[in-house]
Amino acid sequence: MKTQVGALLGELQIALRVHQLWEETPPSPEKLANTDPFCVNVLTPSQWLQWIFIPRMQAILEAGAELPRNFAITPYLEEALKDEPYLAALHQPLLKLETLLKTE
Repeated sequence: MKTQVGALLGELQIALRVHQLWEETPPSPEKLANTDPFCVNVLTPSQWLQWIFIPRMQAILEAGAELPRNFAITPYLEEALKDEPYLAALHQPLLKLETLLKTE
């Protein structure tokens, strides 16, 4: 399962790059420390994915720690990016990840 998670994170990173959403310069430490859900008041959805979600998930994988379960990022993206042409590209790997990590 961890291999699949890593591959889906890679797909997400590729989608961000293909759609020119990948940034070279990180947001300020203050913005990254924001505690609001998805850092909604200080980061764009793509920034949150790049600078918060992907690195945290990769750190969990590298540490061999327990992966989070039953999370839902896609509803936020569907609303926040509903008018963006790249929504489907980001949505697909995230939905697969959510499904993979869903417990019954």
